[in-house]
Amino acid sequence: MSRPLKLMKSINKFTLTTLSLMCLLAFAANSHAQKTTKPILHGTHWVAVTGKPLAATAGAMTFTRGGNAVDAACAMLAATSTMWDTLGWGGETQALIYNPHTGEVKGINALGVAPSGATAEYFHAKGMAYPPEYGPLAAVTPGTPGGLMVMMAEFGTLSLAEVLAPAIQMAQGYPIEGVQANNIERRRDVLAQWPSSQAVFLPHYDENDPTVRAAPEAGELFKQTDLLATLNKLVETEAKALATGKSREEAIYAAYDRFYRGDIAEEIVRSSREYGGLFTMEDLDKWQVHIEEPVTTNYKGIDVYKLTTWVQGPAMLQALNILEGIDLKGMGYNSARYIHTLYQAMNLSFADRDFYYGDPYMPPVEPIAGLLSKKYAKQRRALIDPGKNNPDIRPGDPYRFQKGTNPYKDLLKNWSPIPPSAAAEGADGFQQASLMDSDEAFIAGTTSIQAADAEGWVVSITPSGGWIPAFIAGNTGVGLSQRMQSFVLTEKMNPYNVVRPGQRPRATLTPTLALKKGKPFLAFSVQGGDTQEQNLLQFFLNMVEFGMNVQQAVEAPNFISYQMQSSFGAHKSEPGRLQISPTLSGWISSELGRMGYKVEAQRRPYSPLTAIYFEEDNGSMWGGASDYGDDYGIAW
Repeated sequence: MSRPLKLMKSINKFTLTTLSLMCLLAFAANSHAQKTTKPILHGTHWVAVTGKPLAATAGAMTFTRGGNAVDAACAMLAATSTMWDTLGWGGETQALIYNPHTGEVKGINALGVAPSGATAEYFHAKGMAYPPEYGPLAAVTPGTPGGLMVMMAEFGTLSLAEVLAPAIQMAQGYPIEGVQANNIERRRDVLAQWPSSQAVFLPHYDENDPTVRAAPEAGELFKQTDLLATLNKLVETEAKALATGKSREEAIYAAYDRFYRGDIAEEIVRSSREYGGLFTMEDLDKWQVHIEEPVTTNYKGIDVYKLTTWVQGPAMLQALNILEGIDLKGMGYNSARYIHTLYQAMNLSFADRDFYYGDPYMPPVEPIAGLLSKKYAKQRRALIDPGKNNPDIRPGDPYRFQKGTNPYKDLLKNWSPIPPSAAAEGADGFQQASLMDSDEAFIAGTTSIQAADAEGWVVSITPSGGWIPAFIAGNTGVGLSQRMQSFVLTEKMNPYNVVRPGQRPRATLTPTLALKKGKPFLAFSVQGGDTQEQNLLQFFLNMVEFGMNVQQAVEAPNFISYQMQSSFGAHKSEPGRLQISPTLSGWISSELGRMGYKVEAQRRPYSPLTAIYFEEDNGSMWGGASDYGDDYGIAW
């Protein structure tokens, strides 16, 4: 080959590389010009965003009644629970609330606990490697009703009757969406085994003719008479308490007591035990909602708040600490180097999640101070190989960064990212087929709720549990949680998350608030399971590093790592597996493959996000709702 031709090819290669870099930088610099499928929601009085249009309307109705953002968020929570938007009334609720009068962020811990008799030995005796995925034995104590009522009593302004009004109307009958109606039909065989679930979900069930559709048709009025009766009981109890001179807060707590200590609790216990569940009246009576201090880190002047180790929220904070010392913007948005760097930071954080996270209200005590130490993050950052994936990323030892000694050094030394397999059949013949493949389980899981008002209240909620196929507890209409499956049964996997009575399973659910100069900057959360922190990290960086507006950031393509252990089913881990958007160039995919990734192009490698951005200059609120799924918002 002649020298001029070699030189020309070299120049062309340099030109193409330069042009590619310029395009990436141009996107970062001019992201405000990128078109979106949905418009930004602009408001100065209030914003309500959630996973379903009808539920967003419930939030808007509550605002027009004079409620604050907490009232509106609770109305959306009640509505989405009634619509079974990947949750039911017997599931769990996680929330962060910004109080404008104190300038503080408070956490709401309304995650249920394992009932009496739920031990690793109990499940092992049934031949299980993990607790089951569905049914009464998969349930922790109901959390959402208690979480809703505590939030209202402590931070809201309206009565329970006013906040539950939209959900009560929906329980009387609302036109069910086609997606949910078809989801019920797909789960008909499981639902049919429990008469109470069959009665609610399968109104056209014919045991003699399996070809007849059992679920409601799209647009058919979906009526839930038992749930309606339960919600009315709560409202009636509140009204009676108010009539005797009780305060607003006392009246709401009277309704709380009826659910957890009265006739509703008795029916939940009776019905679940009839079908093999373990609940006792004492389990429901002792359970409580915790109003707690969240954990936080500062990323380039922005304070990001998360709930602590009973969910996976601190993993995002750990990842931000690792990434803070890296020039992400200089890498270019969604370049191969950028994706690789985020993937490695997330896997370092999630390895810690898989070993160290658990219920902070039960021993052993999680090393959260060390996990969130900036010095620990620096040590973890040094483990990132800039040229290839590490398929054997392991938990670190954060104890030395909080002046402690790790009590589980031997377990840590022998820990494996690949968990043990689930037993197919137990000693007593117990067998349960998985309802979802591993991908569906990894990304399935919840709805999201954001609300804010002109007074300054800001709420972010990620409720879940009790999704279809839910076991409905007798005549309560309440579908019980399936969160027990997030426990492990051996200390070898995670000594902080082994099932025992009274303990919360480490959940994936993770609302987020961010403050800038002490004032609200962002409220955001996302549907999904183990993908949640991954999606939220990328959304946050889209805005902070690449200057996207809130709607661009919720619509922007994400990528998904499957290297961490799944929190569901058999807790599967797939090191190196990476899903990216097909909109990324083939060169990026090839480069990631060269780095050791198993790259898959997926049309939607992420879950629906909802968010509110607080615009400082004009004091307005900007809402964003993903263009994927039914996420919807209303602002004024």
